[in-house]
Amino acid sequence: MAAKASYDAIVIGGGPAGATTATVLAQHGRRVLLLEREPFPRYHIGESLMPYTWFSFERLGVLDWLKQSGSPRKHSVQFVSINGQVSQPFYFFETIKHECASTWQILRSDFDAMMLENAAAKGAEIHQGSAVRDLLMDGDRVVGVQAYDAGGGRATYRAKVVVDATGRDTLLAGRLGWKQRDPDLNKIAIFTYFTGALRDPGLDEGATTVAYIPGKGWFWYIPLLNDTVSVGVVAEHDYLYRDTRDQEEIFRREAEGCHWIRDHLAPGTHVGPTRVTGEFSYRATQAAGDGFCLVGDAFSFLDPVFSSGVFLALKSGELAADAIHAGLDGGMITASTFDGYTRDMHHVLASFRQLVMAFYDRTFSFGEFIGAYPDLRPQLVDALVGNVFKDLGPLFDALRTFSQQPNRSTDRVGA
Repeated sequence: MAAKASYDAIVIGGGPAGATTATVLAQHGRRVLLLEREPFPRYHIGESLMPYTWFSFERLGVLDWLKQSGSPRKHSVQFVSINGQVSQPFYFFETIKHECASTWQILRSDFDAMMLENAAAKGAEIHQGSAVRDLLMDGDRVVGVQAYDAGGGRATYRAKVVVDATGRDTLLAGRLGWKQRDPDLNKIAIFTYFTGALRDPGLDEGATTVAYIPGKGWFWYIPLLNDTVSVGVVAEHDYLYRDTRDQEEIFRREAEGCHWIRDHLAPGTHVGPTRVTGEFSYRATQAAGDGFCLVGDAFSFLDPVFSSGVFLALKSGELAADAIHAGLDGGMITASTFDGYTRDMHHVLASFRQLVMAFYDRTFSFGEFIGAYPDLRPQLVDALVGNVFKDLGPLFDALRTFSQQPNRSTDRVGA
């Protein structure tokens, strides 16, 4: 077993949250080691970006890559009702007078590899093919990790703080018993890829479309590079698996039952593969402890209907890195180092969760809501784009009031 020198910070996981944390810490002049078990590029779902990721990308220095990547531009999100009626797109530029009003639909394999390369370029030390299985402890304090390479070699690394960015593997939250599923958002997704499927014309060519399934869930439809679309169905496990456990058969059945999806896929060619993922929504009961913190999906994952995953990964990485930098200046990293980080992340997650719960309310319609509260359209767009570090109280108060009104439609004919 090889013993290694000490670092200011060790980041476990090289996805967007881990790469962002490592990059920002390196920009602060900290000595950072990032350990990633897989060689990049590798496949990952989560391809649609929120507009307010722009500000994180600017800080990280990767905007030029995104602009030159050829990724489809995303100017809006639109909703399709169960009878095929398409909502007026929520164009981000209607309320945002900034370059961030246009964002991207990305191939995560390319994007994640770029983010990791950028972390290395900014000064972080990156080890791919290095899996962390054991933590080094001093009482209740995390002081380092043991990592294993593909050949079984083991190395010990020590640091003043360890950042868990292991995504849905939730290394620390799982070991500490902190991981709690959201009982109200118990969904799974079955998803795949097509080439040659329909795209809307002009400005809407790169739009994210959300199409409802009657009373059960929804489809995403995301245009990507190379004439490819990512399409998936999200619903409860028992509904999707009611007839069969064959994932392709389930996808075909649901696509046939959703007219907008069926018609858009009709001219396309299925290129697969068909994948499934579950346990969408969970949160760790705590975000940090003495000598460690959780970022990105290692802390929480919220239902993907509003494409908040990469945004939350980036913001959590930024906020945690800034907290660590300040904590290192002040001495030892403790759980209290992350009080502000925890508060901010809870605020953001609560904001997005309220939107998600409104979406899953079978009687809720964004069109009807805006019709009742037209003055709140800018705040709704703020929430949809990620501008949630502000007071959105009026929006959420109105959402609660609207959802409690009697005699509302229950068939979601209006998107």
